[in-house]
Amino acid sequence: MTNKRVVAIDLGAESGRVIAASFNGQSLELQVIHRFPNVPVRARTTLYWDALRLFHDMTEGIAAAKRSSAVDSIGIDTWGVDWALLDRNGELIGSPVHYRDSRTDGMMEWVFERVPKRTLFERTGIQFMQINGLYSLASLVKNCSPQLDIAAHFLTIADLFNYWLTGAKTCEFTHVTTQQMFNPRTGNWDWETLNAVGIPTGIFGEIVPSGTSLGEYDGIKVIAPAVHDTGSAVVAVPTITRDYCYISSGTWSLIGLEMPQPIINDDSYRANLTNEGGVEGTYRLLKNIMGLWLIQQSRATWRASGQDYTYETLIELAAAAEPFRSLFDPDDPVFLPPGDMPARIQRLCADSGQPIPETPGQILRSIMESLALKYRFVLDNLIAISAQPVERIHIIGGGTQNTLLCQMTANACQRPVYAGPVEATALGNAIVQLIALGELGSVAEARQMLADSLDLAVYRPSDADAWAEASSRFRSLVTTI
Repeated sequence: MTNKRVVAIDLGAESGRVIAASFNGQSLELQVIHRFPNVPVRARTTLYWDALRLFHDMTEGIAAAKRSSAVDSIGIDTWGVDWALLDRNGELIGSPVHYRDSRTDGMMEWVFERVPKRTLFERTGIQFMQINGLYSLASLVKNCSPQLDIAAHFLTIADLFNYWLTGAKTCEFTHVTTQQMFNPRTGNWDWETLNAVGIPTGIFGEIVPSGTSLGEYDGIKVIAPAVHDTGSAVVAVPTITRDYCYISSGTWSLIGLEMPQPIINDDSYRANLTNEGGVEGTYRLLKNIMGLWLIQQSRATWRASGQDYTYETLIELAAAAEPFRSLFDPDDPVFLPPGDMPARIQRLCADSGQPIPETPGQILRSIMESLALKYRFVLDNLIAISAQPVERIHIIGGGTQNTLLCQMTANACQRPVYAGPVEATALGNAIVQLIALGELGSVAEARQMLADSLDLAVYRPSDADAWAEASSRFRSLVTTI
């Protein structure tokens, strides 16, 4: 076994990172080479991703990594659900549209008129969210978009960047499964639904597993990790037990269990859970929760009014605020578009007859308590449906730095919370590359290595009675299952 250095490119909804991961056979060391913002662009009425700028920053980071030392491989992961179309010459057709764009408004109902909702879940096992790729593609059908007339290839957003690096027009498994256009029983695209909705099936190509070598860029091997960022993050959960749940905490919070096969039945349908593909043939039975988006947008709203709070200050203000004063369902559809989250929270609390949170501390406290209580609500469903015990919770990703939310999660769920690593997505990305290069034997081997080498923060549950009472009150406020 020799020292290896791979580059993990992690594109999140707020920013991107090019990270070099050095492996000496016993541990992984990460070095951030390049960080850059991911800033959506609104042109007239449409919200776009600035894909060309992102690709430029990615290649700048690769070049910088290569200048400092040899690179054995490159892997890209991105946020889920979005996609791009290529014409027959391999040229991009239009800028990729952001999943928070309004073009999917009403599209779920339009699709259900063609494929009954329960039938769609039976075929795909995916949580119903209007941001799913199926509904944005269906909007092109509904509006008779000429893009579909000239499209020759569909690529997930991650695979668009892989194509620009290597020329490979393939779609990696973990990202495909998020689109609600994949049938896990057949292991292929959900042809029945695509035909019923009127989406041309000829644009969908080969689905490849995580760890596939796609080609080369600038003389460096390009490997598809779990290109969906949650898939990569879960690879890096430093666990040696099966009886755990994870929360991948970032702009979205994804809480779930790792399962050997999808669970598609009446119970998972009623709970609106999702079955996303994972590495080594696993599935992630999970739920998407609105997450730190609420804090990010609140902070942006206050900054626009001249109050530029740091995240550290906001956590201090929340810690000092009165507990359980005002609660709300963080998955209320009102929170999906960008905008003034404090005003939306105040309206919801007023409508439910609760005290209106006025100060930033009160608003942040209501966000974090509501998130922690939603985690408990979903965790109870996951355990009941899977029959899998959960002894501990692993929080991974940027949300591990929010110490107050970590403690609230332990209290709400009455289970110890192990927080870390922060850069779980980049670590998981690198691990899959190293497995493909033959340097690691399996995900289990990698997790043992992480468990042995990482110093995790541990949060022990407390205040059981107060949180149980708050949980009972919160359940009456849940509007989105």
